[in-house]
Amino acid sequence: MKLWEKDFEMNAEIERFTVGRDRELDMFLARHDVVGSMAHITMLESIGLLTADELRVLTDELRRIHGEIERGEFVIEEGVEDVHSEVELLLTRRLGDVGKKIHSGRSRNDQVLLDLKLFMRAELRRVATLVRSLFDALQRQSEEYKDVLLPGYTHLQVAMPSSFGLWFGAYAESLTDDMTLLEAAYRTVNRNPLGSAAGYGSSFPLDRKMTTELLGFDGMNYNVVYAQMGRGKTERNVAYALASIAGTVAKLAFDACMFNSQNFGFIKLPDECTTGSSIMPHKKNPDVFELTRAKCNKLQSLPMQITLMMNNLPSGYFRDLQLIKEVFIPAFAELADCLEMTTYIVSRMEVNRHILNDSRYDLMFSVEEVNRRTAAGTPFRDAYKQVGLEIQHGQFTPRRTVAHTHEGSIGNLCTREIAALMDAVWQKFDFERAERAESALLGKTSR
Repeated sequence: MKLWEKDFEMNAEIERFTVGRDRELDMFLARHDVVGSMAHITMLESIGLLTADELRVLTDELRRIHGEIERGEFVIEEGVEDVHSEVELLLTRRLGDVGKKIHSGRSRNDQVLLDLKLFMRAELRRVATLVRSLFDALQRQSEEYKDVLLPGYTHLQVAMPSSFGLWFGAYAESLTDDMTLLEAAYRTVNRNPLGSAAGYGSSFPLDRKMTTELLGFDGMNYNVVYAQMGRGKTERNVAYALASIAGTVAKLAFDACMFNSQNFGFIKLPDECTTGSSIMPHKKNPDVFELTRAKCNKLQSLPMQITLMMNNLPSGYFRDLQLIKEVFIPAFAELADCLEMTTYIVSRMEVNRHILNDSRYDLMFSVEEVNRRTAAGTPFRDAYKQVGLEIQHGQFTPRRTVAHTHEGSIGNLCTREIAALMDAVWQKFDFERAERAESALLGKTSR
């Protein structure tokens, strides 16, 4: 079944090429397609295109279909082009001609735009929740090990004293910036495109404010041409936010792999998160973090992949946009997996409290000594030269005490302030509004 089907038969190979992976990927959109259809028919009844009885039977059947989706019983049948066609086919098969009325006033163009936005909205909530969990784990570890020193590096050379409090806390604060980008992406997602039809509106007197309220959107994409132009752009904006999170996680994974190696020995990863060698019995390889690093590096290419698919298209709909789903939809699950794995490992990794017993790290205290002499009255450049000559002649003896007190330093991590930053961003999402709206359409009580 094809919603555009006329009286000719399509070449099977051309159909295979044009449908592509839509049946597979549309399964991710199925529940959202049903919710969007429920809002749409509620609006159609309000403007006289459906009767109250027709609305009731359609709503009841859509709720049944939604239940089938939730239970894993829903399939897009062979020969059916996409999820929109399957839902309409089921309604027509079960209810007769009333099922054919559901598409009045909309196109598959605004239908897939809506489905994608509802999908993105749900997935952004999942990602944000996982980011928050990783953030909390990093904050806990930062406080737990705030007094344990480790070397800081520049150019991969031992540089100055750092601490596990700083190391864990740095990644926590990085996630607050990532969450800010995620919240901005959520704002562009959370606007209603329904009613733009094929990108040029409809002669039906559609009530777009009504569907906006029913679906719990912040507002709508007002201009119907721009609503269609938002396809690809919205996904790219979201991809930048996902890539930012992936960048933070990839860097953390790199640090952890390096710090876990025998040449560093700063941390120990959970045994269950390592694998062995088929020939070397001593090996405990950090495979989970290595795969996390590779997956997150791949995710950072996502915005460019989307850009290259849509950056030379004029206004209006083009089939090119279909391919964005193939790289975009799976990205959420891949990032979610990485966040879950990283949170698990961070919460369980063991820290070496005796790193500085190794004399190779003595020189990281040279700046502390320069600063001590400067504070005692020696001009900084003279103190720098004195300590440099002592190091050159093998006469430098480090004092292993560190007294950093300014904001964000070893002795003043600002953990609460960083938590407040995260809380402020989190509160802007207002996920509950969308949840209440969708629950009401489905006849459920929201949590």
